[in-house]
Parts: sequence; structure tokens; C-alpha cells
Amino acid sequence: MNFEPYPFEKLNNLLENIEVTDKYSPIALTIGEPQFQTPAFIQKALCDNAALLQKYPKTAGEDGLINAQLEFIEKRFHTKLKPSQLIPTFGTREVLFNFPQFLLFDKKEPVMAYTNPFYQIYEGAAIASRAKVIHLNLTEENNFKPEIDETQLAKCDLVILNFPNNPTSSVLSIEELVTWVKLALKHDFVLLNDECYSEIYTDNPIPSLLEASTFAENADFKNIIVINSISKRSSAPGLRSGFIAGDEAILKEYMKYRTYIGCASPLPLQSAAAAAWSDEEHVSISREIYKENFALAKEILGIKTPEATFYIWLKVDDALAFTQKLHKEYNVKVLPGEYLARDNALADNPGKGFVRIALVENPTKTKDALLRIKECLGE
Repeated sequence: MNFEPYPFEKLNNLLENIEVTDKYSPIALTIGEPQFQTPAFIQKALCDNAALLQKYPKTAGEDGLINAQLEFIEKRFHTKLKPSQLIPTFGTREVLFNFPQFLLFDKKEPVMAYTNPFYQIYEGAAIASRAKVIHLNLTEENNFKPEIDETQLAKCDLVILNFPNNPTSSVLSIEELVTWVKLALKHDFVLLNDECYSEIYTDNPIPSLLEASTFAENADFKNIIVINSISKRSSAPGLRSGFIAGDEAILKEYMKYRTYIGCASPLPLQSAAAAAWSDEEHVSISREIYKENFALAKEILGIKTPEATFYIWLKVDDALAFTQKLHKEYNVKVLPGEYLARDNALADNPGKGFVRIALVENPTKTKDALLRIKECLGE
């Protein structure tokens, strides 16, 4: 298998041997990892259940965690699922890599489509599945929303959306998601939405593909799959707690597949995750911090506040040169957009001319970084 280097490896190579100013302390706004302490009650649940390390965890997950995730979905998305319509997972990265391999294994010439720019694990899964790839390009011209080409979609076995979107911060309305559900049924492809940023919204709650499926009168979620995680929601990426939910028939077979993977979450982590999924107060506190960061970005950089995520997709003349200059002269790291995308059919990279800025620090540190970015832009 020939995998592309990860964006952060490319970034390290880009910044290698640059002599950085000592005028400023370093600030990294590259990785989507909340720089806040995991809430104390989650840490306590982990410690209180440490003795459970003596037991093997079930691949299917413990009832306490399953129920907490089902209750989260019902409260947040007004959608009641059966336990057979959800599988707890070891985060979502492993799912995004192995689910396509499971789903496409029996396809003679599998075809997979996903948004571009993208989370690179989608590309890795396509390579591992030997799938032909169709890019759903997100550009300024289409408001960073995937354009619909039914002649292309009719060829697909699996389509991966990612809304709220990393890195562009765009969102799809419930009406737009309903359109995609109908397309999945019409052309008989599996539609997966990566919803890991659904809880980091600035104003109004973001809809789920599960809700859209119900609106589209597809109450049994045929061909519909969503994944979600507490990594961003609860500032707890180390807990590796996520879920995959939707089409019961697909998940039944996927569950069999998962028994061979050996990625069951340790029981103390499941206990802590159940506590996290069951609480909304700590999420509201985090949202207010990100909202304050976006207010600073609007004030300092003049950007429009995104509806969700904690990313700024900032337009610049030359992303590679800007990233190097910002690092060298201001000791701030950001991620060039072209590292998160691939060339489209016209040999244009939809990430070119943008940098992704992850506002994952506290407002004081964020303001410092944004002022440095503004100064760099003004030169």
C-alpha cells in the first residue's frame, strides 16, 4: 500500500531548518486537539473504575456506555435508536479506516467518494480498500458544500460526508442532508456522515444525518450511517470513545467483523466515557470558550464566525510561504490547506490558498496568536 505522508509530517518538513524568532513564545494551532483539561468528573470516573482492568472488555461494548450513547442521540438529535443500531467504537479513526474495508470487500471494482479537502484517514481507507475515488470538492464558489453530480454518485458504493466540516467549518442544513439521504436510497450507496464536530457549534445546534433520514421517511436508516466522538465534545481525545450508528443490517455484519479486529475499549475508559456522554453541562462550557475565540477572530481578522467546529479556513495568497513566514517571524504554527486536499479533475487543489487554524487554546493565548497572524498578514 502506498499511503501519502500525513499533513503534520509534511508540515514538519516544510518548517524544518527554519530559524525561529525568540521574540515570541511558541503557539501551535495545527492539530484539532482541545488544549483544556478533561473535566474532573470524567477523570474521577476513570480512576474509580480502574479495578476493572482485570477484565476483558466486550467488543460490542458495555450496556452502560451503549445506553449513554443512545440517550445522547435521543436528547440531542430527537432520534430513538435500538441497541442493535449502534456500536461503541475505540474513537472514530479506526472506524473510518476499517469500515470502508469491511463494506467494500466483496465489491469487484469498489468506488468511494468523499469531501475534498478531507480528513486523511478517508484516503487511507480508500487505498486499503483498493477503491476508485471520486472527490466531492469543497470550494469558495460552492460555499464549501459538496456539489451533486448524480452520474458520478450512481457509480458509488460508499460516500463519506463530513459535516460540520473539517477543515472548512461549513455545515449542511437539515434540508440539504435530506437531499443526500434521498440520493443514497435512489442510487443505492451507503452514506456515512462523520459528525465528530456536531457539538462544537457557536449558536444553533447542528442537525444529524440520522434526523435527516427520519425526515426523508427512511426511519429504519437504510443505507445511512453516522459516526461521532467525545474527543472534541468533552476535551477527551485520550478516552477514544466514539460510536457508529444507523442501518441495522449493515451494523449486524460489521459487528461480526469487529470481533476479529481486537479494538474493544478497556472497561475503565468505557465507564469514564459513559459519564461524559451523559453530561451536557461541561460541553456548554467548552462551547462558550470556542465562541469567545471566534469572537476574537472576527474582531482581529475580520472573519465571518463559522456555525460550527473550532477551525478558521483562512484565505491567503500563498499558504506555504505564509506558513513558513508565520513560523519564522511570529513563532505560530498553522496548517497549509493544500496538505488537507488533493488535486481535482482540473488539476486544482481546493485547499490551495488557505490555511487551517485550530482555535483550541484559551482566549488569552488565542488572542495573542491572532494578533501575530494579523501582523503577519499585514506585512
